[in-house]
Order: sequence, then structure tokens, then C-alpha cells
Amino acid sequence: MVRNGRAVGVALENGDEFLANTVVSGCDPRVTFRKLVEEKELPEDLIAAIDRFKFRGSSGKVNLSLDALPKFTAMKDDSPVQMVEICPSMDYLERAYDDSSYGGFSKRPYMDIIVPSTIDPTMAPPGKHVMSIFVQYASYDMPEYGSKDEQRDAFGNAVIDTLTEFAPNLKDIMLHKQVLTPWDIEQQMGLSEGNIFHGELTLDQLFFLRPAPGYADFRTPIRNYYQCGSGTHPGGGITSGPGRLAALEILRDRN
Repeated sequence: MVRNGRAVGVALENGDEFLANTVVSGCDPRVTFRKLVEEKELPEDLIAAIDRFKFRGSSGKVNLSLDALPKFTAMKDDSPVQMVEICPSMDYLERAYDDSSYGGFSKRPYMDIIVPSTIDPTMAPPGKHVMSIFVQYASYDMPEYGSKDEQRDAFGNAVIDTLTEFAPNLKDIMLHKQVLTPWDIEQQMGLSEGNIFHGELTLDQLFFLRPAPGYADFRTPIRNYYQCGSGTHPGGGITSGPGRLAALEILRDRN
């Protein structure tokens, strides 16, 4: 909610209103500036810059419920695998990227895998397990594979087929799978184009250019409305850098 150029709170779809002296958005730049406030509250140069900002999510996710532990052929014993990465060589990674660079997804993707139930047994019934697979690369829109459902199925099958090469018993122990393309991530979590970093981490979108020239100090043209998400400096990841830096600027203004 904006009154006289100042953020005064947040209004929900059901009509509830929450008043506040300071409003901070941890959403990506498109949501922060193009969905949460009206266009009339923002200068034209910022609107144009946000509309040019590149998102293009490239990561997918596959979650599996398993009837037993996967057996990786590279393991010399039956020790439970807690974490594994599927990236046999630089050529493998390069081909995975090439597959998706013009749309589509990696036929044999890079995978970062954890089996958290080996550490926390309460995550699954006795003897069962869950597997979380972070996958690269997948495009936000892959029309060559048909509908969104067909795109999701094709992507999920590529992940499962590739992983089975390294853990041959995977399909035999798989009870259920959840597949998330970048489009699914956008629908479920509100990340524009499914980009987990709130925008591409390219040179033209870093430092004082993130998210736009003149608006990289965590403030916005609306007084008391700040941005603290990964679409600000220093970008996405697990550093908490954007939030900490935004908090310092907010405290500086309040003092």
C-alpha cells in the first residue's frame, strides 16, 4: 500500500491490511516492482530496466520416495550414500549445457543429489528413503516437448534414466516422484521464470546493475519500501548477503 509516495503497509487478496513503517520485499525484482506496486508509483527508467531484466530459470528439481537405498556402481561397499554429484567429466557438463542452450533440457543432466533420510530417519517410514535431486539444465519453456505436463514428464524421465545408469536399482525401488521444471517452480513458489537466483547472475546484472542502474542500494523510489532479495547485490546463493546489506541500509535510514 502506497500513500503520497510512501509505503504504509501490505494488503492481501482477501482484503486484510497490515500497516507498517517499513515494507521490505524479499521477492525477485519483477515481483517487487511489477506485481506488488502499481506502475504509476515508479519512474519510467526503472520500469524499463526491470522489464529488460533477464530471468530465464535453468534449474529443475526431482524428488523421489524410495523403497530402499539406491546402489551406486561406483561404491565399493554397501555404505549408504548421503550425497553424490553426477558430473563425470567436463565434456559431460558441456554437453548438458549445450542441450539446453537453445531451449529444452539436458538429455544427460548434471545432478546434485542428497538422501537426507540416511541422516534423519524421521523423514521416511522405516526402511524407506527420500531422495532430493537438483538438476541442470532445463528451460522455462520447452514447447518442442508438447504441453506443460508432457514437458515435465520428458524432463523427469531424462533425469531418472540418466541416474539409473549410475544406480541400476533405482527404477526398481522408486515408489513416487515429484518433478519440477522452472515453470513449475514459478507456479508454486512465485519465482519469475523459475530462476532460483531471482535473475541471471551475468556481468550485466551484477554489482551496481543489480537489479537496475541507480536502484542497487536496496532502496526503491517509494519511501520506506526496500528490496532485500537475491535480485539485489551480491545475488543469489546461501550467503544471506542481500538481506544483511539491506538491513544495514534500512537501519541507516531509520537512524
